[in-house]
Amino acid sequence: MLHKMPAQEKSSGYSFRKVLGVPDGIAILIGISIGAGIYSTPQIIAGYLGSFGPILLLWLLAGVFVFTSGLIYAELGTRMPSTGGEYLYISRCFGPFAGFVFGWAQLFIVRTSAAAGLALIVADYFGYFIVLDKTSRVLTALAVIFLFGLLNYIGIQRASIYQKLSTILKVGALMTIVAVGFLFSGGHENLLSSHAAPEGGVGPVGNVVAALMLIIFSHTGWERIGYSAGEMKNPKRVIPLSLMIGITLVVLLYALTNLTYHKTLGMAGMRESTIVASDVLTVLIGPVGAALIAILVIISASGSINGTMMTAPRVYYAMSRDGLFFKWLDFVHPRFRTPSRAIVAHCVWAGAILLIRGTFETIAAGLVFAILIFYGLSTLALFRMRRGNIGGPDIFRVPLYPFLPLIFLLLIIGLILLRAYFEWQKSLVDLAFIVTGIPFAFYWCRRKRKTKDGLKTA
Repeated sequence: MLHKMPAQEKSSGYSFRKVLGVPDGIAILIGISIGAGIYSTPQIIAGYLGSFGPILLLWLLAGVFVFTSGLIYAELGTRMPSTGGEYLYISRCFGPFAGFVFGWAQLFIVRTSAAAGLALIVADYFGYFIVLDKTSRVLTALAVIFLFGLLNYIGIQRASIYQKLSTILKVGALMTIVAVGFLFSGGHENLLSSHAAPEGGVGPVGNVVAALMLIIFSHTGWERIGYSAGEMKNPKRVIPLSLMIGITLVVLLYALTNLTYHKTLGMAGMRESTIVASDVLTVLIGPVGAALIAILVIISASGSINGTMMTAPRVYYAMSRDGLFFKWLDFVHPRFRTPSRAIVAHCVWAGAILLIRGTFETIAAGLVFAILIFYGLSTLALFRMRRGNIGGPDIFRVPLYPFLPLIFLLLIIGLILLRAYFEWQKSLVDLAFIVTGIPFAFYWCRRKRKTKDGLKTA
């Protein structure tokens, strides 16, 4: 049974401004997707596999995976073009209980962990220019979180300006790395054919699964484009175009950047590097490359934080608006027209995660497993929406339905099961962050039912 549509895009007497177009949508998608992953995961992935060929194949396969999911989310977004994204899709098709658990996971592990981890990366690269001790590093990261929280608090238009600027700069920077790799590689040995024995300790299949998890982590963010649908001028046009153009650009940039990395450093050099992009530019153009990449990563990671701030708090707002979270969050600022209290909650918990979990690796490890679970639920929601004929005219439709989304769903299930088998301890910890929301889901859903019953009898 399909459930009742959530409330309209209105709260506390104020509504969101519909100001976002296709360039904004592409900027949000690329700005979130291209964070620190392309700078922090390739060297780790090199340890799981023996040569560049299989690595490139995995990046391209992950690109196909992400592009397919983009087609699915394009249809979901045009069928339900309202603020909240996946929360709306899951709630509409599986009820408020499932919607609450999704929103809980977004706040307590998925989106706030991303902000915390990326803030640490920004602080690390600030450390290239200014010496930071452990305490200063943490304080800098916290300041980054709350700076972008403030930017989003005072208006999505201001945040969108930074998002477009940072997206242009980060795309330009990655293209610069690729261009430098081709223009200045003449005097350097081509190491693409180098080999090294895999170092991972979970066997060939386990190594591939671990590498895929990191690659998918590097792509995450595109799915959040629907979270700001309520602030788009024409979401039925903006969402599919932003997804198709943005994902294509990200996949191509990642493939070319990895090609440059491996061509310059080879397998052994990749594994020895901790700041792979900086090391590549240092080899090709000298020490100036290290400073250039430090600035690039600061822009890239901070743009991803900003993109998350532009999207994720809309989920908490939507939950509260539907009576499934603290009423305090059901608030649109009368002056700035933003979900200001939801943004504050996002910043506070991101800061808490940063203090509790401490390192980028630990924080990032909790993301992908949870995200895959909700990719699966969202894909199931597509089947239910098709069956229920949800949505008005001008809907984008996934090609090769039902075969393409079915294959995608089976791949997700396979990845979840393989990861749970080969890294069961990490998977249990990640799952715990989601499962802890179940008792609260019972409370809020029961409270919502009582409120409805009270209104009916009044």
